[in-house]
Amino acid sequence: MSNAVTKVKAAPSDKAAQYFQSTLSFETDCWDMNDALNAGGEGFVLLDVRSPEAYEKGHVKGAINLPVGKIINSKLKQWPENTLFVTYCAGPHCNGATKGAIKLAELGRPTKIMIGGITGWIDEGFSLIAEASQPGF
Repeated sequence: MSNAVTKVKAAPSDKAAQYFQSTLSFETDCWDMNDALNAGGEGFVLLDVRSPEAYEKGHVKGAINLPVGKIINSKLKQWPENTLFVTYCAGPHCNGATKGAIKLAELGRPTKIMIGGITGWIDEGFSLIAEASQPGF
């Protein structure tokens, strides 16, 4: 019996494993980000790519506000070329994290997105902080 789920055959297990493993090189989730930040946040820079107004209302502690339209080489000079940047935006209904990651990749910077964004962060039970954007950005 065929339905919308079974109509297209699943990929062979080896190909499925390879595909799903590859997604982790492009994304991380809120739980892993929270664990990494609690362990000191070493090895990456977390970028909130939303507007300064949205950032000020609430963001992940440790995130730097750098809206998508302001992601340019001169703003990134303070970090070594091999710095991993992780972007996030409002949530699954927003593609800002993807747009930010594209800009970073086009600038030759390693990048991932934090899937779920602010919505996912809150859904996991993690809190946000409210404060003004950083001077200079």
